[in-house]
Amino acid sequence: MPLEALIFDVDGTLADTEHDGHRVAFNAAFAEHGLDWHWGSALYGALLQVAGGVERMAHYVRAHRALPLADDELAALLQRLHASKTRHYVQRVAAGAVRLRPGVERLIREARHQGLRLAIATTTTRDNVIALLEATLGAEAPGWFEVMGTARDVASKKPDAAVYRWVLERLRLDADAAIAFEDSGHGATAATTAGLRCIVTPTACSAADDFAAASVRLADLDHHPDGAARPVTLDDVRRWHALPRRPPVAAVLDRVDSA
Repeated sequence: MPLEALIFDVDGTLADTEHDGHRVAFNAAFAEHGLDWHWGSALYGALLQVAGGVERMAHYVRAHRALPLADDELAALLQRLHASKTRHYVQRVAAGAVRLRPGVERLIREARHQGLRLAIATTTTRDNVIALLEATLGAEAPGWFEVMGTARDVASKKPDAAVYRWVLERLRLDADAAIAFEDSGHGATAATTAGLRCIVTPTACSAADDFAAASVRLADLDHHPDGAARPVTLDDVRRWHALPRRPPVAAVLDRVDSA
């Protein structure tokens, strides 16, 4: 079946957003609410094992803080913190604090020129996605993506395949007609469990993840595995899409990309 669509994860895949984007925004939200919490690089790297920003904060409270709050009070606080964090993140992205990873813009534009369909499958918020696309690719860029599956669209986060299945349903495509781009083991598991072939471009946060189910592992989209001076092209992507699928791994013990 020929390749018809590219489906991109966002955090870590389109841009390395975690350390200087989401982490800083979380700390700004904590300070805004008068909390003495601070997530340094090492702690944040460990917390990335927990899916989702609200869930990540809840885990942090259970593991590191004892708050005299009832469950409903804690849930309300975490929702307020996450709303503040999203606002700070969007402001940082708009100010140019986060840039696309090498080769991402080139491949997206090449795909548009050749008539391939584009989609997003992420477990971050839609506001975060729109802010990143507009700041890095221009105000019209969100409209390039025919379907955007985000945190609000499915109940289960990666490594569950729900967001990829949701996107494929709305594209009205069989998994064999698309390919996924991910940066984490959980993301690769989600994509391949949905039946997709997957190209992974790990970051420093995810380099040790299990990518056994991925079709190809790259440093980034500007460095071809057969020669660092060669960029990855759509012809390469089509060739990797034609490879036999590898079975999804049953479980991974690493991070998720949702924030």
